[in-house]
Amino acid sequence: MITINNTPVGKTGYGLLGFTWRPHLTPDEQAFAAMKKAIEKGAVCWNSAEFYGTPDPTLGLQLLHRYFKKYPEDASKVILSIKGSVDTVTRSPLGSPADVRKSIDNTMRILDGVKKIDIFECARVDPKTPIEETVGALAECVKEGKIGGIGLSETGAATIRRAHAVHPIAAVEIEYSLWATEIRTNGVASVCAELGIPIVAYSPLGKGFLTGEIKSPDDIPEGDSRRHFSRFQPENFKVNMELVNRVESLAKKKGCTPAQLAMEWVRYQSGRDGMPDLLPIPGATTVKRVEENCQEVGLTEEEYRELEEIIGSTQILGGRYNEAAESLLFA
Repeated sequence: MITINNTPVGKTGYGLLGFTWRPHLTPDEQAFAAMKKAIEKGAVCWNSAEFYGTPDPTLGLQLLHRYFKKYPEDASKVILSIKGSVDTVTRSPLGSPADVRKSIDNTMRILDGVKKIDIFECARVDPKTPIEETVGALAECVKEGKIGGIGLSETGAATIRRAHAVHPIAAVEIEYSLWATEIRTNGVASVCAELGIPIVAYSPLGKGFLTGEIKSPDDIPEGDSRRHFSRFQPENFKVNMELVNRVESLAKKKGCTPAQLAMEWVRYQSGRDGMPDLLPIPGATTVKRVEENCQEVGLTEEEYRELEEIIGSTQILGGRYNEAAESLLFA
């Protein structure tokens, strides 16, 4: 059992609350049903952000407020992690003590007491502010009871060490999937394993690419931010589809969906062979997808090795985001 902030959680969490790359917010009736199903399935580590939502950058928090106001009995069942401290216009990270407090206070204002911020994390490391100052401010907020713990997002190994030396880090949120395995070679996974910090693996389905449901760039809706990401550009898309096709073939042989196979690959590595605990947080907007992602199909050693062979022999073109956003990864 994975433990985050001294609380046991299941093998899957959810980043379903912000719907970050979707151009429209999911209707409450549909979203609430998915959220209820996630709790039922034990996916109780939820992840959202102060800046999620279209066109209002706080719509993700407002959705959370409406849900927990309607279902107050669920507040104690969920570990809520919120990313913040970002300029909502420029998307630049804001890590100064004043900015951190402003972001936390704004989040608390919108949640309005219906749910505590169990973990707060700055969405990216502010290059203008030493991480010690940022984490120091967050530590003060922990002491004051405003937040329950401190997380990091898209941070490098050295930064994780420096931050953890100031205050224990509850979790590190970072992209990890069949097409994003950098943490295994850049020291992030090993330092988290050493320090006992679980990794919250966002986009375990490759921002939807690994599900096999996106067959061409035209399948991505207008207004969807993925249209601006490098790996989804036409010149890269066709090459990257080889990975999806090979995963689909293995999933068909196994009798599961490609998404289930991709999720199982993450779960399989959790706590093994020098890896830290890994908690995948897929996105979902429907009950059907929640049930699919939470269904553990198991993975044999042979199947795991076959997936590793696919990773090692398949070329992935393009960065995870666009060039500007890439500069802030693993800071």
